Amino acid sequence: MSSRSVVLAIINPLSGTTSVSGKALLQDAFMRRAEALDYAPEAIFTTHPGHATELAADAVKRGVNRVLAIGGDGTINETAQALRRSATALGIVPIGSGNGLARHLGIPLAPLKAIERALTGRPVVIDSGEINEHPFFCTAGLGFEAYVAHAFSRQPIRGLPTYVRTAFKAFLGYKPPVFLLDGQEQKLFSLTFANAGQFGNNAWMAPTANIADGRLEQCEIHPFPTQAAGMLTWRLFNKTLNQSPYWRGKSVTKATVEADGPILIHADGEPLTLSTGQVEVRVLPGSLLVLL
Repeated sequence: MSSRSVVLAIINPLSGTTSVSGKALLQDAFMRRAEALDYAPEAIFTTHPGHATELAADAVKRGVNRVLAIGGDGTINETAQALRRSATALGIVPIGSGNGLARHLGIPLAPLKAIERALTGRPVVIDSGEINEHPFFCTAGLGFEAYVAHAFSRQPIRGLPTYVRTAFKAFLGYKPPVFLLDGQEQKLFSLTFANAGQFGNNAWMAPTANIADGRLEQCEIHPFPTQAAGMLTWRLFNKTLNQSPYWRGKSVTKATVEADGPILIHADGEPLTLSTGQVEVRVLPGSLLVLL
């Protein structure tokens, strides 16, 4: 008598704009479809920050082959942290406000289609990154994007309209900091390390990024006149930012950034503050299995 394979769904009740009742419907849909495919399904709602990492780590220990993250980029990041360098593959069901990794990988944004992909897809190897040992799978960065991530995290309502308003307000008072980047002093509006090509919502910071080439794209936005902001925004959403004279990029496997005093950063949109004033970034080639 053969036993069925366990498949786990980790659901964040607070992610994105989907209601808790809507997420309960997704849970039911997942359970029914997994049963029909002869899995032994389990579904757990997270209750606190880091819970998704705990649940995914336990799944790895139990030999679970597929773990679905139903949530936004933060939930996907928490889940994927525990799956790195394991034989357990990540299924992404994006219901967040940006869904950067899902968009880059071509995963359906319709939750039911994403569940189907996660249950029937094959595992594909991708890279991941670390910024001061904080894992990221899409992008991490400093400067304006981190400044906005911190401001956005304080907003009571998520979603693209809120992000746009937050970014516009932040832009009006933002002063580009000076960084020591790999030993060279530079004033930068923004500094992104991209594993995937976009932040989310099809905002492409690194249009040529390859998520499985063993490298990160180091993307610099240099200070620009206010009147150039509109064109830069247009290029960001039209996948042509790398054609701007204010954008510079190169492929790297590691980088060091220093600044005077604490540094605001983000990892997959989650705001973090580094008290040391020093940032170490590196790529971890072929470190995660994703179901596609």
